[in-house]
Amino acid sequence: MKAMILAAGKGERLRPLTLHTPKPLLPVAGQPLIEYHLQALAAGGFDELVINHAWLGEQIVARLGDGSAWGLQIRYSAEEQPLETGGGILRALPLLGDEPFLLVNGDIFSDFPFARLRRPLAGLAHLVLVDNPAHHPAGDFILNEGLARSEGPGQRLTYSGIGVLHPRLFDGCQAGAFKLAPLLREAMREGLVSAEYYAGRWIDVGSPERLAEVEALLVGSAG
Repeated sequence: MKAMILAAGKGERLRPLTLHTPKPLLPVAGQPLIEYHLQALAAGGFDELVINHAWLGEQIVARLGDGSAWGLQIRYSAEEQPLETGGGILRALPLLGDEPFLLVNGDIFSDFPFARLRRPLAGLAHLVLVDNPAHHPAGDFILNEGLARSEGPGQRLTYSGIGVLHPRLFDGCQAGAFKLAPLLREAMREGLVSAEYYAGRWIDVGSPERLAEVEALLVGSAG
């Protein structure tokens, strides 16, 4: 199974830190945020990775290279303008192939074991859901008997930015900027999106305060 890291965002909520450094390369406990993903992917048995980039993307390519330092083979999907989540994935599909692939948002930190997702995909997507953080109390989707739903009974949880997608999810999509969530909701109505709950470490690194939270977590773990 191949993997993709979404790394094309401008990180506007992290300014001024991201004015001259792309968000995935912001240092956390001595190394760029994205490198924690690379280490976790390699540990989980993944060896082929696609990374999309836009804002200051040449810095990402220069830093990570071909991925051999982590035992990975990295290919890049460059975007002249950010295509949002859905558009960025659609553009990268020729590099990902016809089989389901692991998707990871580049601006999260988690100790989720990626190897757990190396299994057959029954529908069009499988999402990892987490408890709602303080900055997103309303959550995103409902987990009900192993399926993710937009509406219905059950507790609403937050999409972690970790999941497995089938390329067929993008059938009929046109090139350009569009979000992933509407495609997921459409597939949910057909019962084609499974999900699981993860109670481990997870932080959406969307602000300087949450970046500092990851730093404190990693420094504390090392100590």
